[in-house]
Amino acid sequence: MPKKVTIQDVAKHADVSTGTVSAVLNEKPTVRSETREQVLESIDELGYAPSKSAQALGGSRGRSDSRTGTIGAIVKEADNPFYAEVVKEVRRYLGEHGYNLFVATSEGDYAEEGRLIDSFREYQMDGLIIAPVLHEDADLSHLFRLRRAEYPFVLLEGVQGLQANVVSIDNVDAARQAVAYLIELGHENILHFAGPSYTQHTRDRILGVRSAFSESSLRYTDDVIVEAGAYMEDGYQAALETFGDKEKTNLPTAITCFNDLVAMGVLRGLSQLYFDVPGDVSVVGNDDIQPADYLTIPLTTVRASKREMGRAAARLLLRQIESDEEMEPQQVQIESELAIRDSTRPL
Repeated sequence: MPKKVTIQDVAKHADVSTGTVSAVLNEKPTVRSETREQVLESIDELGYAPSKSAQALGGSRGRSDSRTGTIGAIVKEADNPFYAEVVKEVRRYLGEHGYNLFVATSEGDYAEEGRLIDSFREYQMDGLIIAPVLHEDADLSHLFRLRRAEYPFVLLEGVQGLQANVVSIDNVDAARQAVAYLIELGHENILHFAGPSYTQHTRDRILGVRSAFSESSLRYTDDVIVEAGAYMEDGYQAALETFGDKEKTNLPTAITCFNDLVAMGVLRGLSQLYFDVPGDVSVVGNDDIQPADYLTIPLTTVRASKREMGRAAARLLLRQIESDEEMEPQQVQIESELAIRDSTRPL
């Protein structure tokens, strides 16, 4: 006996969401004409015979389409407290609106990110929140396919050339603020411990460092940038390599870091080498994760509200899912501010 064709089969064949198929079956005016034709061609080709329940499959809360009440989130680093705080707020907001959240991590692998997106779509998630893996070698075709399929999703970092809902932090300005603050304190020999190559955040924060130098009398050179990473071990090793030879002259008096985890590693490395923070070296982090204020030397850092970011991403996604009309993509940028603590001092 041949397998019965389902609405999910049609959605997969047409590369659209099941909600879009349902909207076509119910003759809703919210579907683009080319997408409608694409769905109808798939229906004809597969021989799909919609039942009444398939056309108006409703879940809890009286949904008029085939929504499942589930959302997927894909982050880049499972053990990064920044994403943990964002996801916590996403889960809270979605729960208030009757949705469940499932979280996965790509660990900086864009191919894995694509596989996770396909898996979440197969499980008929109503939409996705994605922290995309962005570097010069990344194949981002899976994100462009989502857009063409009119599948609801929100990015936590913008992708060049892709018109999509984005909630992000102004990373250029965040890094600029950190370096400008150190320059105001009288520091002239400043290093930036940069993040991993797979994220646009790294490049944006380097641009912010350059911007702060260009606004001052200091001269920027490539030597200002030290390749580190995203974790405490990265900051620790970078500090040992940079400050390990106490005979070196012209040691930096201040460091800005890709994130707070790197800064925490730097603090440990400097302590092991008997450098005083902030007496010998001032250290600035980025993200203001919760432990930053509870260290032996509370960390000066750049703060952006993870709660606001998570809530904005969830709100944008639900608006896209539940709207009866096609929505223009929106860009939401979360502003940053300095949280000044004990790890910095005037030179």
